Amino acid sequence: MPPLNYFVVESPDAVGREAYERIAGDVLQDLDLIKVIDRLHIYVDPKVPIFVAAGLLRHMPRAIRVSNFANVNIGEKMIVLDIGDETYLAPLLRQLWARYGKENVDQPDRFTVVLPAGVAGEEELEQMVVADPSETLYKDVIYALQYIAPEGFKVRRQYIKDEKFYYVASEDTLPGDIVEAMVRPIFAKMGVTL
Repeated sequence: MPPLNYFVVESPDAVGREAYERIAGDVLQDLDLIKVIDRLHIYVDPKVPIFVAAGLLRHMPRAIRVSNFANVNIGEKMIVLDIGDETYLAPLLRQLWARYGKENVDQPDRFTVVLPAGVAGEEELEQMVVADPSETLYKDVIYALQYIAPEGFKVRRQYIKDEKFYYVASEDTLPGDIVEAMVRPIFAKMGVTL
């Protein structure tokens, strides 16, 4: 596994700590998250019981806009979208139907989408967000942390925004000040403020 810039598993149980290092490494590698997670600090204490994971993402994937995969050609009677990559065609069509109505969207072939002139401007179409890979990335990170957390730790709090994330889980009710008491100090150990 390519090394994260910071990866620590902290636990009062040395055997448990080593096991969670292996589990976390395997899960991150299996879900291909090593490329996107820059720092990860896990604290687990089965006696309390508490599991806290906090970290930073390396970089967020950018939103996919129409201009990333299609050319917008404005004519007198129609707007023609020349599709260069079909990967985002289905979400593009859903977006166009939602905004302009199915009756205004024609697809004569798999590389062409036609709209009536005047329904949208060139810049509006070029800048339209068709897909946001960060949404699935967020879900993948939380899924990985759920998988890494001890079995039965069903009471949880999770946060992920921009490049920062945390996941706290326990068998018991989590105190209201868990972020102040446990999460902020972990971010501080990584040299980051939450």
